[in-house]
Amino acid sequence: MKNHLWLIGFLVISTTWAKGWKAGVAKVIITPKESVWQAGYASRTHASEGKLHDLWAKALALEDENGKKCVLVTTDILGFPKAMSDRIRVQLHDKFGLTKAQIILNSSHTHSGPVLDDALHDIYPLDANEEAKIARYSRQLEAQVINLVERALKDLEPVELFAQNGVTRFQVNRRNNKEASLREQTELKGPNDYAVPVIKAVTANGKLKAIAFGYACHPTVLDIYQFSGDYPGFAQIELENTHPGVTALFFQGAAGDQNPLPRRTISLARQYGRELAAAVDRVLEEPMRSLSAQLQTAYSEITLPLSTPPTEAELIKTQSETTPYLQRWATRTLAEMKQGKSFLSSYSYPLQIWKLGDQPLFSFGGELVIEYAIECKKRFGQDIFVMGYSNDVMGYIPSVTILKEGGYEGASSQMVYGLPSVWDASVPELIYAEIDKLAQQIEIAKIKR
Repeated sequence: MKNHLWLIGFLVISTTWAKGWKAGVAKVIITPKESVWQAGYASRTHASEGKLHDLWAKALALEDENGKKCVLVTTDILGFPKAMSDRIRVQLHDKFGLTKAQIILNSSHTHSGPVLDDALHDIYPLDANEEAKIARYSRQLEAQVINLVERALKDLEPVELFAQNGVTRFQVNRRNNKEASLREQTELKGPNDYAVPVIKAVTANGKLKAIAFGYACHPTVLDIYQFSGDYPGFAQIELENTHPGVTALFFQGAAGDQNPLPRRTISLARQYGRELAAAVDRVLEEPMRSLSAQLQTAYSEITLPLSTPPTEAELIKTQSETTPYLQRWATRTLAEMKQGKSFLSSYSYPLQIWKLGDQPLFSFGGELVIEYAIECKKRFGQDIFVMGYSNDVMGYIPSVTILKEGGYEGASSQMVYGLPSVWDASVPELIYAEIDKLAQQIEIAKIKR
């Protein structure tokens, strides 16, 4: 009789797991094997000099009880440019049948990773040799990401999936708090969102398999010539050391106007990494919401209009700027104008939502500023997760407030990214309207206000 009861219990447990989630993970070192130019800072004057720690690309593949799959890829790079992202996603569709809605390519936005081709053309004073090295590395990275996803899909096994938001507070709104006067300030000014979203996958035998976690803060602690993942890199190392055998994946949030302050030392990068890892560990130690094994995905690319391009006189004036990248941008744009090339008047912008059980995950392209995360939480609840820097990093995505105020995130950063002009004032509302549509598609209810 006891044997029969044991068998019945085993069959019940086995059936439950068979109908649940499956998860697979994979990771690969993506540190360049040769010295190449580093992305993020226009102030750098030469290529890299070794590494502080390795850069990684990691993948978390999920499959629900109906066999529907999705894959999150996280990377220690500044951002996927559109051309590269499109090539990767086309290959993932051709090889594995994954649609754009089922793929998120997120970058941590570390400023200590390599330059990629087709991105930020005017910042770096590159010669032909450096450009050739960057092109070689970029093609290698694409191949590594494809292989990474394949390995994650092959690694699928039954898991339980859990989610919860944590908190940590080293992000500082850089528009409203100046780095030079930080020590004299008695209070910090917002807006901010200190959430630490965490997803964990636990195998049938109770082993922690994967931790996917995020934060909204620029990885700009370091500006040295050594490759590193900055504070997210240290956070992932800390979590993987604390939980042997686990794969820890960091995804970047709405970090466009958020900096880690103070900064500029390796010790601070390690400190912030430990702080973030501690915030994740606290969530792991407490009860987390179990997610039912149902996956829904929605994806859209909308046309965002740009404002009127600069005149010839304005470009000539910008050529006299002392900042080298502004000079290069103006010179290139002026040459294109004289060649009769038409300027971009709009941009195709990616938005995406996943619903893992009852956990919504909102994903945006570009350098999303924090007000978008705050507004999405007002609309859909404080428990949602928000990612920026996903699928395409083409520039900053400013709020209504920042568009009016201008400054780096609202105006001059467009030149950094090589765009001919700033976003049109209608852009924020166009984004919110499309997110509302995507949420409605997969039955994420808005909060009545």
